[in-house]
Amino acid sequence: MDILLRVIAIFIEVSLLALIFYCLLNGARLTIFDLGLGVKYRKMVTTALVVDGGIILVFLISHLTLLYPAIGAG
Repeated sequence: MDILLRVIAIFIEVSLLALIFYCLLNGARLTIFDLGLGVKYRKMVTTALVVDGGIILVFLISHLTLLYPAIGAG
């Protein structure tokens, strides 16, 4: 039961952090185009931000899986 609770807690935390980073990266995308970058670069900027988001997601999953404290250990 401890493992199931830990998996659920990690899933919830990764989901919340991924949502926060999605908002930050989407804001960065909007800022980049608002500052005058041409529309012809839209696909490449989106690809770069998706790759960055994937790297961040892998980082979060690996660190939370490795370093998340045990639940109910007492």
